[in-house]
Amino acid sequence: MARAIFVNMAVADLKRSMRFFEAIGYSFDKRFTNDEAAALVISDTIFAMLHTPDSLRRFTKKDIADARRTTEVLLALQLDSREAVNAMMDKVLAAGGREAREPSDHGFMFECSFEDPDGHIWEVFWMDPSAVPA
Repeated sequence: MARAIFVNMAVADLKRSMRFFEAIGYSFDKRFTNDEAAALVISDTIFAMLHTPDSLRRFTKKDIADARRTTEVLLALQLDSREAVNAMMDKVLAAGGREAREPSDHGFMFECSFEDPDGHIWEVFWMDPSAVPA
């Protein structure tokens, strides 16, 4: 069983991406951060490795997706409350992120979606597990 996840993605301007994620409340693990890559700490077991394109090319022979033009993956993060989702979106917009689509309210689940400065789509959501339809 896996103990942690490290999502690796390319960013055009590493310093800009770091400033964006710090502005919305995240931090970086300095042990795994340098001029080519930065370890974004999402939780104790969830990390996103933000790589310059040259850094990411060390790990793949495939073309690197331009997240502004194509969707490679949707990253969804569960937050503690509906208010936390709205607060996160306020921070995202203030830091220069863009709303990717309108918020969606399913009663038992509320979700918002944003694009970071490189166009990667992040979804933040709250879900009441006791109200999930059978």
